[in-house]
Amino acid sequence: MPILPGITGPRDLDRLSSKELAALSEEIRQFLVENVSRTGGHLGPNLGVVELTIALHRVFRSPDDPIIFDTGHQSYVHKLLTGRQDFSQLRVRGGLAGYPQRGESSHDVVESSHASSSLSWADGVSRALTATGRADRHVVAVVGDGALTGGMTWEALNNITDDNDRNLVIVVNDNGRSYAPTIGGMSRYLNRVRTAAAYKDLHRKSDRFFRTFGAFGRAVFRGVRGGTHGFLSRFTNNAALYSNLDIKYLGPVDGHDLDALIETLELAKSYGAPVIVHAITEKGRGYQPARDDEADQFHAVNRIDPTTGEPLSSSGTGWTDVFSEALVSAGERDPKVIAMTAAMLRPTGLAPFAERFPERVYDVGIAEQHAVTAAAGLAYGGLHPVVALYATFMNRAFDQVLMDVGLHKAGVTFVLDRAGVTGPDGPSHHGMWDLAMLQIVPHIRIAAPRDGARLREALDEAVTVDDAPTVIRFPKGEVAVDLPAIERLRDGVDVLTRGESEDVLLVGIGPFAALAVDVAERLRAQGIGATVIDPRWAIPVQASVIDLARRHRLVITLEDGIRVGGIGTRVRQVLREAGIDTAVDELGLPDEFIDHASRDQILADAGLTASKIAQDVVSQVLGTRIPMARNAGETGAIDLPLHEKR
Repeated sequence: MPILPGITGPRDLDRLSSKELAALSEEIRQFLVENVSRTGGHLGPNLGVVELTIALHRVFRSPDDPIIFDTGHQSYVHKLLTGRQDFSQLRVRGGLAGYPQRGESSHDVVESSHASSSLSWADGVSRALTATGRADRHVVAVVGDGALTGGMTWEALNNITDDNDRNLVIVVNDNGRSYAPTIGGMSRYLNRVRTAAAYKDLHRKSDRFFRTFGAFGRAVFRGVRGGTHGFLSRFTNNAALYSNLDIKYLGPVDGHDLDALIETLELAKSYGAPVIVHAITEKGRGYQPARDDEADQFHAVNRIDPTTGEPLSSSGTGWTDVFSEALVSAGERDPKVIAMTAAMLRPTGLAPFAERFPERVYDVGIAEQHAVTAAAGLAYGGLHPVVALYATFMNRAFDQVLMDVGLHKAGVTFVLDRAGVTGPDGPSHHGMWDLAMLQIVPHIRIAAPRDGARLREALDEAVTVDDAPTVIRFPKGEVAVDLPAIERLRDGVDVLTRGESEDVLLVGIGPFAALAVDVAERLRAQGIGATVIDPRWAIPVQASVIDLARRHRLVITLEDGIRVGGIGTRVRQVLREAGIDTAVDELGLPDEFIDHASRDQILADAGLTASKIAQDVVSQVLGTRIPMARNAGETGAIDLPLHEKR
């Protein structure tokens, strides 16, 4: 009889025997493969934490004992054990989120899916519980070894070790990977422990020896393992990793041995001070296609055949693929071009460049701040770094962009993948803040290519700039069909369509240029003349944009970033500075945290559809509230266009 359907909450685990818990583990793995293969999602990470999550909920009393997951992409098992077993709409509007979400359950604590923050959360929560008379409760942080490459974890550990009078358990889920194999000195150190023959042999023999003495022997074994820093870890010299932090260390423990996990976590729970539990797990555990996937062991998948692991539908050329090819070409032309990323070599398309130029690629781990400042140093040394990140993770390094790159006028190019609405991953993964955030950096230049041809073009132009930061951003998914211009103006602005009259100027940013063309066609059918332009380089605002705005009755800007402080706001400011009072409608995303849904659903909610925009424009142009523009003197661009900089 299946066990999983009878699990409505964590306390249902208390009645299960060791044998039943092992059977539950296999049921959960089958459930994950069957369900995530239908919806897509983070499969590999969750297959690797089945036993670990069961043990956590068996030992601790969530939600009274808060369990905090770092990034949360490994929280599917946690959802199953806390009464959420309908995965039919996983990552779909109205269904379960792909990350912890407070609105779903009181067992979910941290919703942000940006890595390396869990220990800071745990530090704060545990201090609060102690300060408010709830010191008997425990706080558990589950952090992957990949997240240990992020600076926040070490800042948090430094503070945690300064106050040892609280119940805080840090579980290091060590599978040797973040998205891909974890990099850096920390990874090398943990990998030596993970693969040490001495550790494996000693653990096996010690466990077998003590278990021959029954319950008493197991208690002795736990005591030996729970020595000052852990007997087995001391034998392999792993305790040295944490010895100066004054935090008790337990492990390494087999992250797929439920009995060992439960015993170790019980020991950690009873200690009464911060403890690190080092669990060694296998990403993709129990599913051969995931284990065989060398790239990322099915870290995140689209819909797949559950038997073979093969994708059910072949996707077309993606934006990332176009960038990947363009970067290799740029590297072949210019030996000063190098590439950097933060633990996302393959997801950001740098793998082909790494294969072609292995000595010219730097993966710094989950450390975006370090990547940006190191890039400034590389630029100072005469190279041109291309830093490839997801747009949402650029938020983590804004100060470094402003003060280390911008202030020093460093020639660094930032390539932001997954910009704008990303859809099913939810609020912390939408790349919707970059346009508003980055344009305040003095002298920065921001490109939003509308198609693959313009992406290649923008990258070629960006790597020639050596006196200021440049940014290229593009969305998730398949690259747009090339949309040729009917004219390129002297400052590099592309004119895509012209109407019979100059009623409305539509400024389409990036892929929204195609949306602007659609709107123009609808307006033409209503007798309204529309000009559509793609600035290509949205920042700085070029002279031709100002001049065209002066000649039209209404300017509409369209962008897939937040409206507040977006490109539309910048255009409006520039027009006012030039003495032009043409009305400007700034269309974009609301300044809200947008829940998971499809891209089309989110854009429709924001009114960013051709029919809605055209309807609104018609009501304005045919009304009486739109002022005619007054003449203005000569205006100039805020900065020289890129093609004149070369």
